[in-house]
Amino acid sequence: MATNGTKTDGPVTELNEVATNKDMAGPLEVVPERQMNELPERETWGGRFDFLLSCVGYAIGLGNVWRFPYLCGKNGGGAFLIPYFLTLIFAGMPLFLLETALGQYTSIGGLGVWKLAPVFKGVGLAAAVLSFWLNIYYIVIISWAIYYLYNSFTTELPWSSCNNAWNTEKCYTNHSILDTTNLTSSVLEFWERNMHEMTDGLEKPGQIRMPLAITLAIAWVLVYFCIWKGVSWTGKVVYFSATYPYFMLFILFIRGVTLPGAKEGILFYITPQFEKLKESEVWLDAATQIFFSYGLGLGSLIALGSYNPFKNNVYRDSIIVCCINSCTSMFAGFVIFSIVGFMSHVTKRPIADVAASGPGLAFLAYPQAVTELPVSPLWAILFFSMLLMLGIDSQFCTVEGFITALVDEFPRALRGRREIFIAAVCLVSYLIGLSNITQGGIYVFKLFDYYSASGMCLLFLVFFECISISWFYGVNKFYDNIEEMIGYRPCIWWKMCWVVFTPLIVGGVFLFSAVQMVPLKMGEYVFPAWGQGVGWLMAMSSMILIPGYMVYMYLGLKGTYKERLRIMLRPPAVVRRPQENGPEQQAETNAANLSSPVNPAGPTNPAAANPAPANPTAVTATSPVTPANPAPLPANPAAAPAAASAAPAAPAAATSPVNPATSPTTNITIATTTTAAAATKASPANPIATTVSPTGPPANPAGPPEPVNPAKPTSVTSNLSNAEANV
Repeated sequence: MATNGTKTDGPVTELNEVATNKDMAGPLEVVPERQMNELPERETWGGRFDFLLSCVGYAIGLGNVWRFPYLCGKNGGGAFLIPYFLTLIFAGMPLFLLETALGQYTSIGGLGVWKLAPVFKGVGLAAAVLSFWLNIYYIVIISWAIYYLYNSFTTELPWSSCNNAWNTEKCYTNHSILDTTNLTSSVLEFWERNMHEMTDGLEKPGQIRMPLAITLAIAWVLVYFCIWKGVSWTGKVVYFSATYPYFMLFILFIRGVTLPGAKEGILFYITPQFEKLKESEVWLDAATQIFFSYGLGLGSLIALGSYNPFKNNVYRDSIIVCCINSCTSMFAGFVIFSIVGFMSHVTKRPIADVAASGPGLAFLAYPQAVTELPVSPLWAILFFSMLLMLGIDSQFCTVEGFITALVDEFPRALRGRREIFIAAVCLVSYLIGLSNITQGGIYVFKLFDYYSASGMCLLFLVFFECISISWFYGVNKFYDNIEEMIGYRPCIWWKMCWVVFTPLIVGGVFLFSAVQMVPLKMGEYVFPAWGQGVGWLMAMSSMILIPGYMVYMYLGLKGTYKERLRIMLRPPAVVRRPQENGPEQQAETNAANLSSPVNPAGPTNPAAANPAPANPTAVTATSPVTPANPAPLPANPAAAPAAASAAPAAPAAATSPVNPATSPTTNITIATTTTAAAATKASPANPIATTVSPTGPPANPAGPPEPVNPAKPTSVTSNLSNAEANV
């Protein structure tokens, strides 16, 4: 049992009442002591910087390199930073802190955390579905990077010439040609005709591309071995995977700024065009970039935070990660636009025409640029290895979030079989992902990317995630929870964001996205209606779970509709920090910690110093409690009436010359049923428990039933842990 933010690793006695006759005293039944550590213990981060680097690796991904620089150049250069940072301050950072703090306070994954607001458990279910879809198609990009990386280990890059079997008569390599209407570049032909062997549309899937099937399998094997041993192993992996891209970015930056035309490219990137701020699209692009690049709403940040020590300063860490993320995006812009300026210089085209976004930048624009550099295979290897590392740590952290949510929800079935479960998830995801690497797989990939785990469904989820904590659980309670962890209350700014600003921004962006949503296109190809219908089914598979779970919970309750709604919207009176063995053990966290030589109340066992709830009360005396030997006065005078009324209901821990209090004792669970037990209505969370010595005389049996006044509660918070009292 964890109290005051501490965790216990030793055995914990489970005390349960065994019901017999309603109002008659029954014989004492000895229930064998059950150890909570039957389940494998939940891990925590092994190193001081494991959590920080994991969050950095997760949040800093491909979007920082191939989307942010493009959006910045497209939407007014330096002027784009104004809506970008406003959205970051009002929505991005508050949501990032909210998710990591939720995980750290509850020490549980993205499904169990919604015990704080049970009616919103659909948010956790939707996040699990979203992360499942994202895991399927995001790793396809990594498989592309591995394919390009493999083809870079050569003296001449295969996309630098037109002398290959896949090239057509329209192929050209002279990028200074201005009129390319009837021509295709060697880089584009490698992308379309070699790697994908693209068909004409979604309705023509073609065959599976075996080279991509192999690279996709390699990517999943890498992901598996990054997380198979738990976070103690993952924490070591991120020391390399999260820092390697920075070394590569720095090397590419040094090379880029020395190229001709780099100055013009960088000036285009940073020169503000304030007139662009009048366009609503600029603000929408800034908001969507923040939400998507920070990985919000997928449950992964909750999972990463849940492995933190309870007293970790999650407030400080969240701000550090957010600052690193945005600074990395801006630095990557200097790297990319130095290359874009060089390509503009070579091709004699405007910089705005050369700049590209997404796969067009990573697999078309940059490969074309490296063909103009001396020792081009070296720069290709550096660039695609950087893409691999950027993608792989974001991928395995997302998979970890999905795994953690399910393992913590079903710890008895899955925690001891974690490695097998991860292998099964990776295998199923790989098999589904094969649809993305057929000859028409690029169209399937576009469908996944547009509908399944981005756009409106993610914004819809994030909105309900924010209001569930700030409006329904209670922002003041959440502030108390954060204060319990870090020792002080954050400034009022975060409260204002969670209650007002963040929901407004997320809701506004969601509405704008819905209004501006157009049928999916890829180049000149318009996706068929049935294909878009499949996309909407993927989107609705997550969105419908939020209202669907509310309806499910409503139908499962009894009473009038007003009573049901009041129960659904009422926050829990006491929220306990889930223990090491997951949510299934939550009912056991109320077990009383009785003082004994084995479990003394002292600095080494602070849990025992926290007395059990006053109703019911376990009494310890120097001899069995009888009329001749009344119960001693409790240490807390306010609890005296409760102790006096509960004394006849259950025998106390007995000590005698044969079994003195100083001799070692063993805690044995005793279950009794008395009139007082019925009066106080004990529950599994608050059992009537006593402790006796196995070597001492048998406890006095309960006498004839007498009318006993139930114990009156004294102070609710006096016997609760900090986590309980602050809620």
